[in-house]
Amino acid sequence: MALPVTSRAPAPAMPFTPQPHTSGGGLLRRPSPPPPAAALRIAPPLFWPWQKVKVGPLSVSPMGFGTWAWGNQLLWGYQESMDNELQECFNLALKNGINLFDTADSYGTGRLNGQSERLLGEFIREYEGPMKSPDNVVIATKFAAYPWRLTSGQFVSACKSSLERLQLDRLGIGQLHWSTANYAPLQERALWDGLVEMYEKGLVRAVGVSNYGPKQLLKIHSYLQSRGVPLSSAQVQFSLLSMGDEQMELKTVCDSLGIRLIAYSPLGLGMLTGKYTTSKLPSGPRSVLFRQILPGLESLLTCLKRIAERKGKTMSQVAINWCICKGTIPIPGVKTVRHVEDNLGALGWWLSPAEVSELEAAAMECPKRMVQNIFQTA
Repeated sequence: MALPVTSRAPAPAMPFTPQPHTSGGGLLRRPSPPPPAAALRIAPPLFWPWQKVKVGPLSVSPMGFGTWAWGNQLLWGYQESMDNELQECFNLALKNGINLFDTADSYGTGRLNGQSERLLGEFIREYEGPMKSPDNVVIATKFAAYPWRLTSGQFVSACKSSLERLQLDRLGIGQLHWSTANYAPLQERALWDGLVEMYEKGLVRAVGVSNYGPKQLLKIHSYLQSRGVPLSSAQVQFSLLSMGDEQMELKTVCDSLGIRLIAYSPLGLGMLTGKYTTSKLPSGPRSVLFRQILPGLESLLTCLKRIAERKGKTMSQVAINWCICKGTIPIPGVKTVRHVEDNLGALGWWLSPAEVSELEAAAMECPKRMVQNIFQTA
C-alpha cells in the first residue's frame, strides 16, 4: 500500500539548500537537488516531500497527516458540514506527495465513532487525481485495547471492521492503540497475538504499536520476532514540548531495532503554532491544558519565531521540521486546506544542527511540558 519510490522528484516551489545533518541515526538521506523545472518541462508542484522513507516494507512520505479531528466533536469541534473541505485536504495532500494518513477505530464522538476511517475510505474513492489503486495510499489505523477485546480473534475482527469502514482489502499499518500491561497484562498477550494473526492473514502489510514506552516496546518486539512478525513502527507523542528522557530513550531503542518512530502531536496540540496566547485560548477542553503550559513557553516560542523568520517559514513548519530532523515521521493533524498548505511547507528543507540545538535548549527552559498520555507505558 505505498507509492513507488522515486529517486528524483519535480523541483520544489521554494529553494532547497542541503544542510549537514547527523541526528536521527541517518534514517533520512537527502537526495541530490533535482534539475531545474524548465529542464524537466513540467510545472513544479506547490511542495514536494523529497524522499520516501521506509516503514518496514512500506515507502511513505517523510510526513503524514493525522485524522483525529475527523469525527471528534468534543475536542476538535467536528461537524459533518466540514466533510467537503476535509476531502479537499485529502486531495491536496495526496497531490503533493503525502501518502501516509493515520487514523484509529476509536476516532469519532458518540454516534460518529469510526467516522475518521469512514471519511478516509470515501475520500480515497472520490479522489479525482491519478491513482492506480487505493494501495497508493498508506493507511495506518490503530485498534483500541477495549476491555471487551479479550482474544486475538476479537482483535482480528476489529481489523476487519476497520477495513469495511475504509473500503479497503488490507491496511498499510495495523497498530495496537495502547498497551494494557499496567492494568490487564493477560489481555496484552491476546492483543499481541491478534497483531500476529492479522499480519499472517494478510490484512495488514506492517504491524506497529502506539503509546508504548521503551521497556514495553522491547518486550513486544521480542515476542513478535519470535512469531516471525517484524515490528515496523512505534507511534508516540513527540515534539519540542514532549522531548523528555523517556521519549529520547524510546527513539534510541527504535533506531537500534530498525523501528520507525511516528511522532503524533508534533505541534503540541497547537501550542507551538504561535496562534495562541494566555489571553487567546482555544475553545473546549484544550484551554485547560493551555492555561497550565502556555505561560512558561515564552522562551521556546520566541526561539521558534526567530528561526522561522530567519528561514522564511512559519513557526509550525519549524516545529514539524525539528521532528523530521530527529529522524521521526511527524503526523500533524489537519482540518482545513490552510492547515495542509502550512504543514506541507515543513518539507524540502532542513534546520541546521545549530538551529536544532538552539530549539532544544529553549525547550529545556520550559517549566512545564505536555502532559504524558495516560495510556503510555514505561
